[in-house]
Amino acid sequence: MKLLVSACLLGVGCRYDGKSNQLPQYKRLLKEHTCIPVCPEQLGGLPTPRCPAERLGGKIVTEDGRDVTEQFLRGTAEALRLCDLYHCKAALLKERSPSCGSGQIYDGTFTHTLTEGDGLMAQMLKKKGVEVYGESQLEELINDRPFFFSI
Repeated sequence: MKLLVSACLLGVGCRYDGKSNQLPQYKRLLKEHTCIPVCPEQLGGLPTPRCPAERLGGKIVTEDGRDVTEQFLRGTAEALRLCDLYHCKAALLKERSPSCGSGQIYDGTFTHTLTEGDGLMAQMLKKKGVEVYGESQLEELINDRPFFFSI
């Protein structure tokens, strides 16, 4: 299966702090699927490392008060283009991220407070009909949806 994946989950050091969120199962993902790594922040032109950002209403702002919505929109558009190009029907994304979070994201106060909502890319993928999963759902996908992880 062709799977859009947050690049940080595959070990790419593209988080705001230059680190990754590498999944212990990343080798299995790469072995069993065509994984298309994406980082909307980098695709949108933001540097790594960069100031942390959170979604605040319809905008995405950095901890130091800059509006980076345009860069996130640009990066999301590029990620959606890759999704279309590779015909991805599902995405495995980093939870709580202002780009990739699905269901819960940080509330824009930079106090580690979660609120209901989606990151910008997750929201747009869902609108396109792409199934969006967070990394905590990986085992559930492996156990409950064997077709998803079959070779």
